[in-house]
Amino acid sequence: MSEPSDRLKLFILAGEPSGDRIAADLVRRLRQRVPLAFSGVGGTELQAEGLRSLFPMSDLAVMGISDVLLRLPLLLWRVEQTARAIRKAKPDIAVLVDSQDFSKLVARRLKSLGFAGRLILYVAPSVWARAPQRAAKLKPLFAEVLAVLPFEPAVMERLGGPPTSYVGHPVLGERLSRKAVDRGPLVLLPGSRDGELRRHMPLFRQVAERLAGHAAVDGMVIPTLPSLKARLEREVANWAVPVRVVADRAARGELYDQAVMALAVSGTVTLELALAQVPSVVSYVMDGHQARFYAKLGSPSVSLPNIILGRGAVPERVQAQPDADALTAAVRDLLDNKKARQDQIAAFGELSTLMERGEDRFPRQDPADRVLAHYQRPLSAS
Repeated sequence: MSEPSDRLKLFILAGEPSGDRIAADLVRRLRQRVPLAFSGVGGTELQAEGLRSLFPMSDLAVMGISDVLLRLPLLLWRVEQTARAIRKAKPDIAVLVDSQDFSKLVARRLKSLGFAGRLILYVAPSVWARAPQRAAKLKPLFAEVLAVLPFEPAVMERLGGPPTSYVGHPVLGERLSRKAVDRGPLVLLPGSRDGELRRHMPLFRQVAERLAGHAAVDGMVIPTLPSLKARLEREVANWAVPVRVVADRAARGELYDQAVMALAVSGTVTLELALAQVPSVVSYVMDGHQARFYAKLGSPSVSLPNIILGRGAVPERVQAQPDADALTAAVRDLLDNKKARQDQIAAFGELSTLMERGEDRFPRQDPADRVLAHYQRPLSAS
């Protein structure tokens, strides 16, 4: 059955959990404004909004050149499958959320197939960190980029990229106001992609076992996705320290409010922790290709709070080889220093204000409003 003509036909693609959350937030916002019919690719968050995913989102959740090479035939097939599905569906608008390399390949394939619809990229590529020449190459592909970091519209403008608007991030709705606590759970966030978990779970195990008796630590908790809960429970069952694995997203606010601090893999979750005002140490173990590229760039900051604030508010341990001694020392230093934790919380307050408002020339806008700016409503629509 064809969809009623007065509905906005949307194709939306999310390739990883953070993008899935952003995409689901966009769907909810659009439903408040217009009748909506949508299809695409996503995970549990989009599926909860009614999406029947074209294929499992986990097929796209890869990180690092080694992970990509292992799954290259599947990824290339998914590019073709996605492009053809969009062309067949003829949506009013297609929104590709993050998964930068995959989204760019899909956009290029659509152009080669003669697709003339509106393509929007949600989450700007980090052209400010690497390959600034990529910005201009995106201009023929996307009608607009929706950025989740406040400084990105100005950067994209300077580099000749597509029109870019700052729309904030769904985690802004979960901000907390708190003070540093003397004792509480140590929150462990080892990532969600398979490669991240392989590289970080053994490292986090060593850190957890070494700090289990610390006076400030009242238990250890891993918040995760429902799809990963059983896997992580099996892994931590062999640890020498008890670790609770929770997959209830609604319970995260209470956990963050009680936490003494967090140890997190670099990614969107570092922004989530900052807006919840949870003192943190950020870790990332690179594969060989990433390590060489990181050194070539001059070892820049990798955590979003530090990037947005422009200073090292959060300790980072980016490693070419897992170094449990160095990571344990960084976590212990923060556990031992309540003032350092309170200083982080103060910095996170600055970040929250900046994220809420945006920059003077590029104030924060609603992502649904930006998408609807590209929608030609039928005459029969109200």
